[in-house]
Amino acid sequence: MTDSFVITGDIPAMWLRDSTNQVLPYIPFANQDAGLQELVCGLIRRQARQVSTNRYANAFNMDPSPAGHHTDTVTTQPQVCWGQSGYVYENKYELDSLVNVLQLSNQYYNSTKDMSCFQGDPTWLSAVTDILETLRVQQVGTDESFTDPPYTFQRLTEVWTDTLMNRGHGAPGRRTGMSKTYFRPSDDASTFPFNVAANAFAVVQLRRLGEPGAVLAQLNHTLAREARALADEIDAGIHAHGIVHPAGGRPYFAYEVDGFGSCYFMDDANIPSLLSLPYLGYVSKDDPVYLETRRRLLSTEKNPWYFEGTAGKGIGGPHQGTGMIWPMAVIMQALTSRDESEISACLEMLESTHADMFYMHESFNKDDQFHFTRPWFSWANSLFGELMLTLAHERPHLIFSS
Repeated sequence: MTDSFVITGDIPAMWLRDSTNQVLPYIPFANQDAGLQELVCGLIRRQARQVSTNRYANAFNMDPSPAGHHTDTVTTQPQVCWGQSGYVYENKYELDSLVNVLQLSNQYYNSTKDMSCFQGDPTWLSAVTDILETLRVQQVGTDESFTDPPYTFQRLTEVWTDTLMNRGHGAPGRRTGMSKTYFRPSDDASTFPFNVAANAFAVVQLRRLGEPGAVLAQLNHTLAREARALADEIDAGIHAHGIVHPAGGRPYFAYEVDGFGSCYFMDDANIPSLLSLPYLGYVSKDDPVYLETRRRLLSTEKNPWYFEGTAGKGIGGPHQGTGMIWPMAVIMQALTSRDESEISACLEMLESTHADMFYMHESFNKDDQFHFTRPWFSWANSLFGELMLTLAHERPHLIFSS
């Protein structure tokens, strides 16, 4: 059987999240190309094996290797000797990593109806079982699991977002119905443990996974029902705890909450983000709570990680710091916009900020496009390709001359 390993670009390791998003734009064409179908099937199998190796890891080596972060102090339940195997590159638990595994399987099957990736080998079903179990385990409050935690992480570092406070447990959280994540899609530590966008992403993919006729329902009806029930619990948690209702103002989504009443409003360029909620399928583009959230996100007065300068404007994040705009966020702004003038402005910005390299970078300085990070960030390039395909289908006049 084919095995596919998709590196993230200029880092020769495979992230669960990145690898899914790097191939998503190609999946609609899989039925037309047997080689492409084989590649995606190989990636689904590889991801399943990776989850079975360590469900809390975010990035992996192709073969056993000393590469990666093997000096971190990590505990997991179930216990694994994650550093000894050499397959794990990094062991930061990010809810969206596991959800991206589900997304790849969901979208591939929905596009091709090909069961060959999922049958004949129990690894995929075992990985899905591990994912559902992990999301449930991470619904618990910190006080419920502090003496016997399912996951702790500590790293000796000068970068505060690369380790967890509270002896590796992270910030305390009270049970909400949502599932905790200790690190964000940017690989940065969470401020509060319940990331609303990541949980919204989980709701969408769990429901798709559990649909009658979906691949999981054909293999295990009990797990499919469990996926739907878990999605409903998380969704209820988002509505109860993840929406801010300001006095005299319009409600909006928080970025992170702790279940004790505290919330943090910001956004991060990496997906899932609050800006990406319609793209993820959680809300429509004209949902009133989303529109108020979007208005705040694209504002230097409300979002501490939104920047405007002479080179461009857009959302960045703590990962590269103040003043650094991520093309990924500009692309997502275009993908979720209903305004053609806004979409055109995003396209012009992307065209003028690639530093004459004709690639999407990880980030660029708001005042200088030639001050950028990561010359080869494959996920951003795939997302740009998805934007072009979307516009070619929905608004061709914006990218094709008459």
